[in-house]
Amino acid sequence: MMAMTTGGATASGAYGNGNSGGFGASGPYGASGDPGARGAAGAGSAGSPGSVPESGRGRLRSGFGLLGPRHGRHSLSVEQVDSLALPIGDDGVVIGVDAEGQPAVLGLNRPTPYDVVLIGGLWTAQVLALRAAATGARVAVETGRAPAWMQMVHAMGGGQNGMSVHDVGRVPPQGSSAGNPVLVVRDCGMRPPRGRVASGPWQSVLTLLPYLSAVAPRLLRQARLVGVQRVSPDEAAEIGRALALPRGDVDSLPTLADGVTLWCADRDRQYVMTQPTDAETGLFGTPRRMD
Repeated sequence: MMAMTTGGATASGAYGNGNSGGFGASGPYGASGDPGARGAAGAGSAGSPGSVPESGRGRLRSGFGLLGPRHGRHSLSVEQVDSLALPIGDDGVVIGVDAEGQPAVLGLNRPTPYDVVLIGGLWTAQVLALRAAATGARVAVETGRAPAWMQMVHAMGGGQNGMSVHDVGRVPPQGSSAGNPVLVVRDCGMRPPRGRVASGPWQSVLTLLPYLSAVAPRLLRQARLVGVQRVSPDEAAEIGRALALPRGDVDSLPTLADGVTLWCADRDRQYVMTQPTDAETGLFGTPRRMD
């Protein structure tokens, strides 16, 4: 789910000691190397307009002015190259902090289909949608409770900033691309129907399930990533079987605090606490599991 990349770079100076490019004082166009300059100097008498003072000879370049200051080349030895490194954080949406207090980042914009299932509350789904929109993705919400989402749409400028709300089964083709990624949020209750718009290149789908239902096992099997918030002990046992969770994780699911999610991808599991910004608190309120 997360990746850390580091890179290194080195560069030699493109501009050396002032003689690069053949424009030095002794080059073909220097004051001492220009035949025309020598002729003019020899023809003129001392103090005449065409003469070159002795103090200026060797410092003037015909047509190029005075020589600039000399600087040493900016270069590194082979042994020093390894010391150049630029740490780069994960690429995606910051969904909270992990157990060590480090940012947890979810990469939603991908060139391959990506399905996410969140068994949790509307609050978390809305925060994820808002943050995805902030990264430049268009967000299309398929929901049976449009008023719960329209407040966010109005706060973002009435849909002018790339968020739209659609009735269940009415999401049009989004035309996603590398320069125009899309997140489809399906907030269709415990038994969401099969969506007309599926995940694809540069188009991820986040399905929100408030609780488990008969369709949950199928959705869990299809998902590349599953997020689980606080559930009942019976639901925790069923989720544990579906995701092959260790006993410790199964026992912790009924005790999770509001805003805490266990994200599971293949064999990778991570607890993440989503902490709202001041703007998100003003828009959505404090973290909560129930709506």
